[in-house]
Amino acid sequence: MNPGSIFSAIGRGINAIVSAIAGVIMAIVGAITTVIVTIFDVIVDILCCRCGSRRAGGRRHRRRGGAGATY
Repeated sequence: MNPGSIFSAIGRGINAIVSAIAGVIMAIVGAITTVIVTIFDVIVDILCCRCGSRRAGGRRHRRRGGAGATY
């Protein structure tokens, strides 16, 4: 084996290790981003639900027709 192939093998090994670490970091960042977006969506849904319930609560529903169920 000549020294060039040894350094080439070492370089490929370091490249594989760095690529694996980068893949793990990308997976962690993706998971954190997903959690943050999900939390933001839940907060927006809660706020919109509360706003919608205030508007819907102010409406009065009236029945039409003379024949209705007796309670």
